[in-house]
Amino acid sequence: MKIVVLDGYTENPGDLSWEGLEALGMLTVYDRTPVDKTDEIIHRIGDAEIVVTNKTPVTEQVMEACPGMQLICVLATGYNVVDTASARSRGIPVCNVPAYGTASVSQFAIALLLEICHHVGHHSESVHRGDWTRSKDWCYWEYPLIELAGKTMGILGFGRIGQATGRIARALGMRVLACDTHETDEGRAIGEYCTMNELLAQSDVIALHCPLFPETKGIINRDTIARMKDGVILINNSRGPLIVEQDLADALISGKVAGAALDVVSTEPIREKNPLLTAPNCILTPHISWAPRESRQRIMDCTVENISAYLSGCLVNVVN
Repeated sequence: MKIVVLDGYTENPGDLSWEGLEALGMLTVYDRTPVDKTDEIIHRIGDAEIVVTNKTPVTEQVMEACPGMQLICVLATGYNVVDTASARSRGIPVCNVPAYGTASVSQFAIALLLEICHHVGHHSESVHRGDWTRSKDWCYWEYPLIELAGKTMGILGFGRIGQATGRIARALGMRVLACDTHETDEGRAIGEYCTMNELLAQSDVIALHCPLFPETKGIINRDTIARMKDGVILINNSRGPLIVEQDLADALISGKVAGAALDVVSTEPIREKNPLLTAPNCILTPHISWAPRESRQRIMDCTVENISAYLSGCLVNVVN
């Protein structure tokens, strides 16, 4: 059984082991495969029966050219890089890795929020530049500092990650509002379910934890921003296209949105002309919420389990 990993570097830049996959077949790992070069993708897959990808697209054209393909595994929860309908029509199961990043992504959401509230990185750099040594006062701060206790966090998307973020927010003394298509008892124990309009109007902080579907694409836009509190803080480490980026940039410039912290953008890597790069009070990180070693190890372990289950005739984590 031949297994090919098309883009293994971000999952394993050298601090993990591929030995679990090596035990299951003849393994070939490519650090990176050009996502826009279909011929190269086809060449690298060749006659491999099992294809493992993270962000390299596996399209209908690729499947047509690689008739030996029997299983596609995605090194992530999101699987939009795979044409799942075409795979299903060919009898090729597509497996993902669910729930691996709940702790790391919720932790990072709060880290983004705390950075807006305290600008720890900026003040550390200021001290290292000598600003404190030269200060006339015993302390100083170069941004307004924000206390979260007593404020309201609204969470759009209240699944595993949204609920984990809500638990941390409550520990900080925040009230939690939640908007989701499915209400659960677990969610009610953490926050108050409400309509989106209520969440927009009442929240001091809005965190996005919803998946990217046609109905959620651009959910943060000029209209929804207008319905938010003046001076709201926006956190997004879910999916970049949830936000109309020019509308958010305009709101940051006007002050309607006091600050935004984003780990994801509409096109990644970020384009040079993305309006958020020059917007004020906007923290941007390079899609790393998922990337602690512990989280990536869970991805590796689950992928091994997905392939092992397939080889034993008992599929798990199939998304098509």
